[in-house]
Amino acid sequence: MRKSLLVITGLLCMLLLPPCIYAQNKTVSGTVTDTKGVPLAGVSVIVEKTTIGTATDAEGKFRLAVPAGSSIVISSTGFKSQTFKADNISGDLNVKLEEDIARLDEVIVTGLATTVKRRNLANAVGTISSKQLNGVAPAQTFDAALNGKVAGAYINANSGAPGGGLSVKLRGVTSIFGNTQPLYVVDGVFMDNSATSAGLNAVTAAAAGGNVSTQDNASSRIADLRAEDIENIEILKGASAAAIYGSRAAAGVIIITTKRGKSGQTKISFSQDVGFVKVRKLLGVRQFTAETAAGLSSDPETSAALKQQFLDAQSAGKLYDYEKEVYGNTGFTRNSVLSMTGGNDKTSFYFSAAQKKEEGIVQRTGYRNTSLRLNVDHKITDNIKFGVSTNYVNSSADRGLTGNDNAGVTYSISLSSTPDFVELHPDEFGNYPANSFSASNVLQTIALMQNNENVNRFTTGFNVDATLLKGNKSTTKFIGRGGVDFYNLVTNAQFPRELQFQSVNKGTSVQGFTKSLNTNYILSLVNTFNPSDNLGFTTSAGYTQEQGDFNNILDVATQVAPGQTNVDQGGALTAQQFRNKFENDGIFAQEEVSILDAINLNAGVRFDRSTNNGDVERFYTYPKGGLSINLTRLGVLDNNFFNNIKLRAAYGQSANFPAFGSKFTTLVASNIGGLQGSIVNIQGGDPNIKPERQTELEGGLDFSVLNNKLSFEVTFYNKKIYDFLLLATVPPSSGFSTKFINAGDLRNQGLEIGMNAQPISSKTIKWNTSVNFWLNRSKVTKLTIPPVQLGSFGTSLGTFQIEEGKSATQIVGTNAPAQEGVVVLGNQEPKFQMNTFNEITFFNKLSLRFLIHWKYKGDNVNLTNLLNDFGSTSADYDADANNNQTPDGVDRIMSFLGVVQEAL
Repeated sequence: MRKSLLVITGLLCMLLLPPCIYAQNKTVSGTVTDTKGVPLAGVSVIVEKTTIGTATDAEGKFRLAVPAGSSIVISSTGFKSQTFKADNISGDLNVKLEEDIARLDEVIVTGLATTVKRRNLANAVGTISSKQLNGVAPAQTFDAALNGKVAGAYINANSGAPGGGLSVKLRGVTSIFGNTQPLYVVDGVFMDNSATSAGLNAVTAAAAGGNVSTQDNASSRIADLRAEDIENIEILKGASAAAIYGSRAAAGVIIITTKRGKSGQTKISFSQDVGFVKVRKLLGVRQFTAETAAGLSSDPETSAALKQQFLDAQSAGKLYDYEKEVYGNTGFTRNSVLSMTGGNDKTSFYFSAAQKKEEGIVQRTGYRNTSLRLNVDHKITDNIKFGVSTNYVNSSADRGLTGNDNAGVTYSISLSSTPDFVELHPDEFGNYPANSFSASNVLQTIALMQNNENVNRFTTGFNVDATLLKGNKSTTKFIGRGGVDFYNLVTNAQFPRELQFQSVNKGTSVQGFTKSLNTNYILSLVNTFNPSDNLGFTTSAGYTQEQGDFNNILDVATQVAPGQTNVDQGGALTAQQFRNKFENDGIFAQEEVSILDAINLNAGVRFDRSTNNGDVERFYTYPKGGLSINLTRLGVLDNNFFNNIKLRAAYGQSANFPAFGSKFTTLVASNIGGLQGSIVNIQGGDPNIKPERQTELEGGLDFSVLNNKLSFEVTFYNKKIYDFLLLATVPPSSGFSTKFINAGDLRNQGLEIGMNAQPISSKTIKWNTSVNFWLNRSKVTKLTIPPVQLGSFGTSLGTFQIEEGKSATQIVGTNAPAQEGVVVLGNQEPKFQMNTFNEITFFNKLSLRFLIHWKYKGDNVNLTNLLNDFGSTSADYDADANNNQTPDGVDRIMSFLGVVQEAL
């Protein structure tokens, strides 16, 4: 801590140094339009290499006092920037910006406090604009809005429940038991993206032993963020780009910049979206007859009763499609957004108030998100700029009861064994009949149970940009970033005693309370030195710190008094608490060199330590470097065909800290002979546990032709992870059953190809399109222990297996009816993925946008059809595709059990 204070004190002392600026000012004014003469509002007009600047008003006009001898840069997202020397400007300046189809002038983050234009970038960095994020069919949550838009990403929905729940993996598997999710940075604030269990395992028994599991469809907390507030997203996909962010960035970094204010007249806008959501396709249900109903039992007496039950239901017109009743709800959706932006040359602001509400496809499920955001930027002087970003979010998700289940109580599991002639509807007094075919009456469950997640979240970020020293060729700045992310999550799951499956527990109340506080700051000094117009150096160094405090309490009460929900009204109460505190410290330095604005070199190093490491005082070293050569700007390929061609290569190292608690042997509560105490856990800790180390080498080629109307970006990467973490089985003689160890190495190799084009550009129609193609292949190159099986299901159903020489995402299982033992059944990793985003504009007033995403292959463990077969309710159960006089449903069951049915 003392070292941290010394670093901070030194940086603040430099901040107090008086700036040395001696140049006189000159007033420059003008108008900015596009090539068709349409005024462009919000265009940035900044004095080069300073914080002095303004933005154009609604008519495209600007006015700015600039130091004599300086240059001004006029830029806007999606357009090519232009630079003018102040001494050469006389009278009003009329600027026409050309559209930047190839995005060569797009400014990309290269460090914690530095940027570079894409045409000189050494890494493949993905970007998503606000148009791409919000310009297509609106997603329910922010993480869902990323789906299909990020090249090199595998985005998978863990649940279809309202409120989100997605996992994002960039460039393959980066860890087995460590963090696999990218780091989300919003306006300098490191956001917590934890998924917290609501304790539904207490009734679903999804995990053995009745322990709280991660199988109850928890949502990811990044879903709280509102997509409408976002201006731009940058995705640093590999270690070579993300290494400077430290070990929390091992799985990549998603940098999110929210909208900021613009100087000029205050603008107020309001938008209202309305729509509906409904299921696109149902699986279908079995159409029973009297004979097939009787066939549900082999007992003659029961078979006759079932036949009569079907006939009675048929004559009464009470044959039901329960799948349609459960999942056939048409939900109403609305999204209201009010925003204000404005300011002057000193202060600007952006304010938004928004609410999204969406009903689910199951009755009594839905999602509501209410958000307030205020971003304020203020220039204390021409050399000191300060900004604050504040956001409050309240969200509420009624998530229903879905997912894995070993008790037969979730919607889909209950439906899998419920035939259409069973009466599940309530009588005139509201009493629901028992479902004799399942542990639960699904209609009763929907009507009476509750599963709600409620979140209150406060996020505040700050940024300070101060020019400390300025000369003709050198400028030194202090840049500070950071903030606080705090949320309070309350989960409330109620299962009243009236429910059919509560006959034993007599009512269950599961309540969870979570508080999460994350703070971070980045303090850095940046010096730019330009000895000539053809040579530039950017040197940056600084200190970072992140702290986290996560506290989750989960109470499960059973035998709850009728009509009560409090856990203190239960006859039995169990409580569990999980606390996680950490502190990560980092020191970084980076040097960037620009030669002839065509050759860019960068090299940097990061020193990291964490309280999660075995040795908390040790700093681990992670270097990075990159080189890009723009051949056209260098004059090597100075012809009329290539407008831009660039070769690039980058290398970087990063790490993944061990999981919290992996270095400790914890104690568990015990009660022996009525005496309370603690005993040693069966999971041992390793005081020498090391972080996973990741190295990545990437190379690529970028080029554009046809006056930059057609551009390509090709990237190949080779990413290696050393000492990855596994929870391994250890010999009983050790006194433990499992232990976290550094178990081996794995590799990811992949290819990413991107294209941007403008096929049509006329006065009436303009069509912009982008196409991305990507693939990844993983392999476990070293494993110091025998193969390890992971996942929720055994080999009879399919599970993941970590095995040397094999893919890290392989799915293995028993290969009935061949009886070959455990074999590879498939692979979760897709063969490849593609997407295309298109925007067609008519007469500069009407636009059409659409996104298409294609994922080819990629397997999942899907039990739905198998369970429906075992429950005799699958839609094609009675079909006979192979003409063997045996229903297809029976064939599939026999095949699963290893019995071969020959066709007749």
